[in-house]
Amino acid sequence: MATAILTELKEWKELQNHYSVMKDAHMRDLFGAGAERGPAFTFEREGIYFDYSKNIITAETMQLLLRLAEACNVEEERERMFRGEHINETEDRAVLHVALRDLSGQPVFADGKNIMRDIEDVRDQMRDFSEKVRSGRWKGFSGKPVKNIVNIGIGGSDLGPVMVTEALKYYSSRDLNCFFVSNVDATHIVEVLKKIKADETLFIIASKTFTTQETMTNAETAKKWFREQGGTKESIALHFVALSTNKDAVAAFGIDPVNMFRFWDWVGGRYSLTSAIGLSIMIAVGYDNFMSLLAGFHDMDRHFRDTPLDRNIPVVMALLGIWYNNFFNARTHAIIPYEQYLHRLPAYFQQGDMESNGKSVDRKGRAVSWQTGPVIWGEPGTNGQHAFFQLIHQGTKIIPVDFIGFARSLNSIGDHHRKLMANLFAQAEALAFGKTEEEVRAEGV
Repeated sequence: MATAILTELKEWKELQNHYSVMKDAHMRDLFGAGAERGPAFTFEREGIYFDYSKNIITAETMQLLLRLAEACNVEEERERMFRGEHINETEDRAVLHVALRDLSGQPVFADGKNIMRDIEDVRDQMRDFSEKVRSGRWKGFSGKPVKNIVNIGIGGSDLGPVMVTEALKYYSSRDLNCFFVSNVDATHIVEVLKKIKADETLFIIASKTFTTQETMTNAETAKKWFREQGGTKESIALHFVALSTNKDAVAAFGIDPVNMFRFWDWVGGRYSLTSAIGLSIMIAVGYDNFMSLLAGFHDMDRHFRDTPLDRNIPVVMALLGIWYNNFFNARTHAIIPYEQYLHRLPAYFQQGDMESNGKSVDRKGRAVSWQTGPVIWGEPGTNGQHAFFQLIHQGTKIIPVDFIGFARSLNSIGDHHRKLMANLFAQAEALAFGKTEEEVRAEGV
């Protein structure tokens, strides 16, 4: 970001002036100004149809927001990230989660070293291990194949794998049961342990340092239970693997270091599901589907890096977030996926957005005088329509909403999907346009 204080930039002040014109604008009037509004604020990228026309914006609004992005050197900061520069100033580290899903074959450097070989080596290790588990060749201490996978982690070591395993459940092996334990509340792990047998279970302990209190407390409880259920000290190596960087602590726990899957300090936890942290995902859906997931990430990374800002989905969404959070004083932002497989997406994205933007000082250590991020929340449609939509629609708060839908269902039964999508479009229309008193009276209300 530029060294100037954000709210003192002339681009910010121009947006303040523009807000005084836009604050009372109604969506009916914005759409009534011309039929070109829809196409002007809609574009596609690799099957993603991105429609942001139902926002309180005009072409002038977007131009002013784009000028703000330019004043903050967004394009140069983006390149610094991809080049592996230390944009994490607090910890003096690179931020290279994009390298984890870089399938271009080109080198990516961190501190002068091409890190792609290390990434590929760990991915190959994950593939070999996951295929042994999925094929039944990985046996427990009784000679039975693994039937249950229990991922023990917290934060990014839990939220990402949970979300993706649920999102890709359609593609998962139904011979395997995947469980996730994160809460240090004993109830979480006890309820999981009631559902499994020790000789058929693989525990994945995910902790970079292998000292995270919640994770290691749950891991020790799992190990104690395992021994009580007939497992020996020697057979721990057959039933526990580690996602970590601390080889000594992993060995001290009883895990064979051969079954330690490493990752790196330039991977932030909230971005780590495409690293070894995604081992549970790969076991659930298989190597090929995991690689398809990486390909999708990589495609969006290329879109973010190469596409002009005015046609760039992540950039446009970020600018709209600034517009609502700071000028309309919208303190929350709802994510509503009309897809049951994505029911954990809002919880996952809470960390992605709120941990990233949850700051009260800028890079120079100065207290900020603007809102750095909203409260992210959400639930799947259509259930949310019968819960909190009343407040969004008729309450006193401004709550921006992202609707996510799919043109085709993976489970096409009867007219379920048509009704689901009809609800999505109807809710978006209702929130954008509402109804006049005359329309309501004409409907007999």
